[in-house]
Amino acid sequence: MDGLPAVVVDGLIPESRTQQLFHWLNGQPFTRSEAARPDTQAFLHWAFNVSLDDCRRLPLFRPTMRALAEALPERGPQRLYRAYCNLSTYGDMLFTHTDSQPGEEGLTALWYLAPQWDPEWGGETLLFDESGDPLFVIGFKPGRLAIFDARIRHAGRPPSRVCVLPRLTFALKFGPEKAAG
Repeated sequence: MDGLPAVVVDGLIPESRTQQLFHWLNGQPFTRSEAARPDTQAFLHWAFNVSLDDCRRLPLFRPTMRALAEALPERGPQRLYRAYCNLSTYGDMLFTHTDSQPGEEGLTALWYLAPQWDPEWGGETLLFDESGDPLFVIGFKPGRLAIFDARIRHAGRPPSRVCVLPRLTFALKFGPEKAAG
């Protein structure tokens, strides 16, 4: 995507862990409190914020950190600054957005969580180039981890009408580790 990295990794956590995380997160108190961009405030989507300490204890945190270090070593150490889960169902509206402010570097690590998923259910994540053309599609697959530069415009697609499960994605947002000094 215009020279910015995007990586997809499967098989980092066992299927049983993916299912446990899905069931735990699906039972949490989501609030319709997140907007993709300032101009989409009328179309909030469901989110459940997780404290950074709690996130570090989740079974997906260490595999995320290993994947970041192995897939993008040139980015150096990363600092977790936000963790949350998005929930969407048929009929929700999810808009294109970036996860960083202009001029800021960062990485997004996005886990796809479900006990199973059928390709007919949709739920893909699209990554767009600077002109707005979708260039890369990340299919929803339980236990999949997508890592991409936070400056890449992207959008999750809500599940289709025939989907029987909510689309849960767990997002970890990272910025460069600040040098002491």
